[in-house]
Amino acid sequence: MSDYAFDPVDILLVEDNPGDVKLTQEAFKEGQIANTLHVVTDGVEALDFLFQRGEYADAPRPDFVLLDLNLPRKNGDEVLEELRADPECKDVPVIILTGSSAQEDVIRSYELAANAYLTKPVDPGEFIQTILSTERYWLSVVRLPTDADLD
Repeated sequence: MSDYAFDPVDILLVEDNPGDVKLTQEAFKEGQIANTLHVVTDGVEALDFLFQRGEYADAPRPDFVLLDLNLPRKNGDEVLEELRADPECKDVPVIILTGSSAQEDVIRSYELAANAYLTKPVDPGEFIQTILSTERYWLSVVRLPTDADLD
């Protein structure tokens, strides 16, 4: 059972690798993280979810986003750039969770106002621990804005 007390939140995972989606879901289960994990598999779907378009018209505004960089249709940089340009969504925390450890990707992500940059560990156990640590940090240490804060 988790030692962390917090209100459930909505998390958007933007990830095209089914194995990484499964590991993230396992981390939530293992850590008994009682939040709603929404999953989309490409950059266009991510923007539709974030901007509540099309099939995502009723989607909740995520409390934070776990964003891969290497995505089909629109990459993570493009998603982040569009998100930050929108006054309604620019303050949604975005954590880059990617396989790239390239310095230019790190720099570009922070230039586009990512809140954190994490390189996915190759080992599945380490991957799960990274997800658990990230969730716990963002859900128990950091104060996220509530809907009331945004009004």
